[in-house]
Amino acid sequence: MRTGSWQQEFGQPGAMGGPQGPRHRQQELPLRILVPTQFVGAIIGKEGLTIKNITKQTQSKVDIHRKENTGANEKSITIHSSKEGCSQACRMILEIMEKEANDTKIVEEVPLKILALNSFVGRLIGKEGRNLKKIEQDTGTKIIISSLQDLTIYNQERTITVRGGVEECCNAEVEIMKKLREAHENDVALLNQTNMPGINMSTLGIFSGLSALPPASGLRGPLSASANYSPLTIYIYLTERSQGCLCVFQTAEQEVVYLFVPTPAVGALIGKKGQHIRELAHYAGASIKIAAPDNPDDPDRMVIITGPPEAQFKAQGRIYGKLKEENFFTAKEEAKLEAHIKVPFTAAGRVIGKGGKTVNELQNLTSAEVIVPRDQTADENDEVFVKIIGHFFASQSAQRKIREIVQQVKQQERKYQQMVPTPSEPSN
Repeated sequence: MRTGSWQQEFGQPGAMGGPQGPRHRQQELPLRILVPTQFVGAIIGKEGLTIKNITKQTQSKVDIHRKENTGANEKSITIHSSKEGCSQACRMILEIMEKEANDTKIVEEVPLKILALNSFVGRLIGKEGRNLKKIEQDTGTKIIISSLQDLTIYNQERTITVRGGVEECCNAEVEIMKKLREAHENDVALLNQTNMPGINMSTLGIFSGLSALPPASGLRGPLSASANYSPLTIYIYLTERSQGCLCVFQTAEQEVVYLFVPTPAVGALIGKKGQHIRELAHYAGASIKIAAPDNPDDPDRMVIITGPPEAQFKAQGRIYGKLKEENFFTAKEEAKLEAHIKVPFTAAGRVIGKGGKTVNELQNLTSAEVIVPRDQTADENDEVFVKIIGHFFASQSAQRKIREIVQQVKQQERKYQQMVPTPSEPSN
């Protein structure tokens, strides 16, 4: 959660699970706000006395990202504390800014701007905007949420602008953060139920703010250097159709997944001059290739993703998210895609299980549809396809479970081969 010299931190150790506080505080969703750059000095105060007073009174840890996005008109502040502590710190900061605005006459109004991961915003808005409208009515505020067009592969936060008096804005903050925390807790619970062996979940928070939040500065600026990324060599090829094929070479064990997306979505995935697919491949650490269509009228196009488990999680998660953002799935519709993975022919039977027992258990456990076509002919590598259809977490869980079965089969085969004597060895 830290980026060293890129942010200035003030806080109480007890607020974040130090000697004076409970450890579970670390898992709470922090409050992130944007403040005008000209007010940062007043918030910190002479020799840091003002911000120290805020942290002491609210028992919170406050990260002021002063050196982030040099020259920007606004700076982000991250507040780590209990729900009450976050709200109290927010109120004190708003009161400081209002006083500074009145004294200097720099601006007439200082709205409250809350930052939220895009994956939470839909649930904040609610069906047909009902949640947001109720908050506005109950608090007497006007709330505007920034456009999806402002999002990038590195910045998945949207700005929630609340206009009204300090009291009204503070009341709105309580209700907004209540909805955001509910979304966060639900996603964490879902992720904890999804066993994905081979994936370091601590590096995956950028997808949707699930088990671990990404570095605070990484959300609104360049990709954080503290993330677990190794140097990569990237080769970019563009076909005549300007479809991006990004080949990222790294030493980790590679997996190949064939993900099928709606044909009309291909342009959105590639982006202008291939920008989006380049960013996606760089972010995930994967090779991503959009295959040419077999037939111009095919409703789906195949995206070939090559990379280790974490890269698969990130790349596929971003693709699911992009399709949802671009409205290829409605708000009421579950985003489900079909993915194919190859398994050794000798492992296909184990995936199915006796009388289809294993595949049925897989489907019940993961909520994904898993199909092993029985009429397949093994390819030159003696492999066959397994089809997986489902929403993102269902698909990921099924992929991990199937890979686990394959590894077990391979281990058993290796063990058997070691036990069988070679012709040169005497047999007892």
